[in-house]
Amino acid sequence: MSSAQDPFYIVKEEIQDSIDKLLSTFHQWERIPSDTGEQVDLTKELLAGCESIEWQVDELDKAISVAARDPAWYGINDVELEKRRRWTSNARTQVGTMKKTVVAGKELKSTSTNDVNGMRRELMRLPNSHQADRSNQYRSQDNDDFISSESDRQLLLIKQQDEELDELSASVERIGGVGLTIHEELLAHEKIIDDLGMEMDTTSNRLDFVQKKVAMVMKKAGAKGQIMMILFLVVLFIVLFVMVFFT
Repeated sequence: MSSAQDPFYIVKEEIQDSIDKLLSTFHQWERIPSDTGEQVDLTKELLAGCESIEWQVDELDKAISVAARDPAWYGINDVELEKRRRWTSNARTQVGTMKKTVVAGKELKSTSTNDVNGMRRELMRLPNSHQADRSNQYRSQDNDDFISSESDRQLLLIKQQDEELDELSASVERIGGVGLTIHEELLAHEKIIDDLGMEMDTTSNRLDFVQKKVAMVMKKAGAKGQIMMILFLVVLFIVLFVMVFFT
């Protein structure tokens, strides 16, 4: 399966796009002075984005673990599995570093009267307003897309297996037909051999009969008769030789 059709690379591309957008927001957050409403909004947006991406990476890791149980079924190998694990690990590290930087920078820059623990809880809490709804919507949509892609992949594999089974069945039928043809030919040859054996037996019996008759005639004719027969055969041979080569 090509990378364009692999559900992993489809989800990976979506997550990478989210990371790139989050990095752009992060760089914008770095340039904004502290103690401003815009920075607080960007901080919440960054933390929510980090949480969403971490959840998607975790789900992708689960899918990789499932594929690792039987790589051949999913058409991948150990090298590809390691490559995918390395990418998810790097993505998690990148997002985690960004998240820690945002939290640490906010704690250092903030001049709020709340204590540090309260501030940390506020920064780490996901927004429960429209942004939270939108984040949950993205999560659900990403999950549905991944499940749909995986389902399409399973259906494609089942279809390919059905086609292979049909081809195998056709091959078995062809081999069976060839086997029947060979069997019929062997039976025909066996019959021919039996007929030839019967003819040879008949010819052998006739030859024995002729030999016995000749021996009987030679015995009755005596020595003089044998000489006369030999002379007759010689003359007959000469006549036949002349007829064959001079006519």
